[in-house]
Amino acid sequence: MIQQGTPLFRKTSFAFFAAGFNTFAILYCVQPLLPEFSKEFTIDPTTASLSLSITTMVLAISMLIFGSLSEVWGRKPIMIFSMLASSVFCILTAFSSNFHVLLVFRTIEGISLAGLPSIAMAYLGEEIESKSLGAAMGLYICGNSIGAVFGRVFSGMMSDYFGWHIAIGGIGLISLAATLIFWNALPPSQNFKARPFVIKKLGQSLMDHLKAPGLVCLFVIGFILLGTNVALFNYIAYVLLGKPYSLSQAFISWTFFIMIIGMFSSVWIGKLVDRHGKQKLLFISLFLALIGVCLTWESNLIVKIGGLGFFTFGFFGAHSVASSWVGQLALQNKAQASSLYLFFYYTGSSVGGTLGGLFWSAYGWGGVISMNVGFLVVGFILWAWVSKMAQSANKVTKIA
Repeated sequence: MIQQGTPLFRKTSFAFFAAGFNTFAILYCVQPLLPEFSKEFTIDPTTASLSLSITTMVLAISMLIFGSLSEVWGRKPIMIFSMLASSVFCILTAFSSNFHVLLVFRTIEGISLAGLPSIAMAYLGEEIESKSLGAAMGLYICGNSIGAVFGRVFSGMMSDYFGWHIAIGGIGLISLAATLIFWNALPPSQNFKARPFVIKKLGQSLMDHLKAPGLVCLFVIGFILLGTNVALFNYIAYVLLGKPYSLSQAFISWTFFIMIIGMFSSVWIGKLVDRHGKQKLLFISLFLALIGVCLTWESNLIVKIGGLGFFTFGFFGAHSVASSWVGQLALQNKAQASSLYLFFYYTGSSVGGTLGGLFWSAYGWGGVISMNVGFLVVGFILWAWVSKMAQSANKVTKIA
């Protein structure tokens, strides 16, 4: 097992940092471009949001397939293919002549992107020792946050000066470089054991995970987390473009830079988990996210942006805890458990992004906030359930 502080740990962590950067830069590069799509293609905000929602929905479904296939074919080859294909299709998206063509390419991107996140947590769970897993997972999610920030800021800035075609094409080229880094740096799996390709058994193992109450609670928490995140950041751009703010697209793109906070919170929370436990850190992270959502109701621009910061800190911290908790609760078929978590996670993105558009159209920014508060309240209820189950399991272990 790979231990923290060793050269192999640093090499592996760097590889997954590049992988997370690649995936999230491609996935979220369209988010600051939604107002541009609305303007150029004459579509409403809810329709424009499909450029992100349809990608995450297809990504969620495809991860179930890739997660199962990796139990047979291995981890590294599928992850490399995923990164390479998604980078190429990102470049092709830049040549879209209309919104329908753009959606076709974004759908294909969702399929090709799925091979990395559905397997990454399983690889780390198999190769990294348990005491170092929190730090390794935090660094991987750190790469996710950096990629998400860079993809949004880069595309927003480039779009303002050169148009959205150049913005998306540039993201694709940068992602190709990240793919080469990952290919060269990641060591082959040492603890992976291939399974025969038996669809019935693979399907049965998926159902076994869905019958585990603790895992299901974490799956739905993932759904809530990204659903809230996407709804918040999808429509804040429309708020800031309108009165009384009337900010430029370039300036608004820099508001996404606040997600850099996720780089620190995911790593920091990941390290604190080893000392203070997952239950406490997940509650604190959800609470900070709730405070952040409520602060965005304030009309003062500084307070509104500060609310985004609070939410981002809590969001990435909660995701880091929940995702690593899944890896430990799933004693077998970890890739499938991870892919199920991410299936719910990215389905939350699609549902939250589209549902948020309906609330935005009907009730404005207050409607989006109300929806997100409702999501997070459900998250606290699920946290209470999974914490209670964890405490019961610990008591049984001590008695045994």
